Amino acid sequence: MDKKAVIREWVESLVIAFLLAMFIRAFFIQAFKIPSGSMRMTLIEGDRLMVNKLRYGPLVPLTKYRLPGFSKFKRGDIIVFIFPADRKRDFIKRLIAFGGETVEIKGGDIYINGRLTETPQTKDIYYYNRGTYGEEGKATRVPAGQVFVLGDNSASSHDSRYWGFVPEENIIGEAEFIYWPFSRVRFIK
Repeated sequence: MDKKAVIREWVESLVIAFLLAMFIRAFFIQAFKIPSGSMRMTLIEGDRLMVNKLRYGPLVPLTKYRLPGFSKFKRGDIIVFIFPADRKRDFIKRLIAFGGETVEIKGGDIYINGRLTETPQTKDIYYYNRGTYGEEGKATRVPAGQVFVLGDNSASSHDSRYWGFVPEENIIGEAEFIYWPFSRVRFIK
């Protein structure tokens, strides 16, 4: 084999590997790193996790179109989404309410449509009344096609209480698995 053929073979292999990796990242799974403590103790700073894009259906790149998924968004899911105020940033929070529902925080508990939520993932978390959309005694209606999200570390989470709602088309996928650091490898609840 001559030198040009070897180089060409290597370049072709690298291009194919790159395209395959981009395809998998766009439509199946994507790795994320937790930058802050807003989801403590569920997720801590430095955790690296895999986000399942197939569950809700992957977004077609450069569009607002979502391919069919295997399930719908559920209350209590930990979702990764494009931050509405800065589309270059991805956030991770827990899904609390859907479009058409009202959300109110009373005594550290979440009330959906006037009823205490029984979601197991949010039951043992104290949610503080903060921000425009989290004021004490104020029920907030979530607009259609959007969701309300909160961080598990309510005392230091910048979430829907402050900046409002997440359009459903901004949802990237569900956080499913911590793969690093090794001592924290596990599925996420």
